[in-house]
Amino acid sequence: MRLHTSLPLELASKIVDQALHLGRDEGLLPLTVVVLDAGGKLVAVKSEDGSGIMRFDVAFGKAWGALGMGISSRLIRDRLASRPTFQSALATASEGRLIPVPGGILIRDADAITIGAVGISGDTSDKDEYCAIEAVKSAGLWTEPDAPAEGWRDSSLSDSYPGSK
Repeated sequence: MRLHTSLPLELASKIVDQALHLGRDEGLLPLTVVVLDAGGKLVAVKSEDGSGIMRFDVAFGKAWGALGMGISSRLIRDRLASRPTFQSALATASEGRLIPVPGGILIRDADAITIGAVGISGDTSDKDEYCAIEAVKSAGLWTEPDAPAEGWRDSSLSDSYPGSK
């Protein structure tokens, strides 16, 4: 018996591999890439050599949060910035899985149906998000958000505070 999946392994693997390729092309720090199907099931994951041991949890939390809220993790961050009580409530409801910073995007098909999510962690959140968006687009799919943040190349970890990834 075979079960239908919203996001086949072959496609998820292409997204992961392309995201890592983009990271290398841009000279980013080692990345961890997670792809979830629409139900939140882990379909594919890879961590580059040198990627920290918490990067999987962060990448998963970005993707899982995007799926859980139905919007990108960048938009979650932006909407929660002035709503700390709601952010705390979401953290509680998600049992700490929600990571509300850029790098978690929705994967959509041609009909704008969400079929999964990608989460990336390793460099700045904006650079992580760039790799996710462009990898999904290279697979012939659509994303939310549809473009990386303006100035993503200029983001720097030295400008970040601890834990901002």
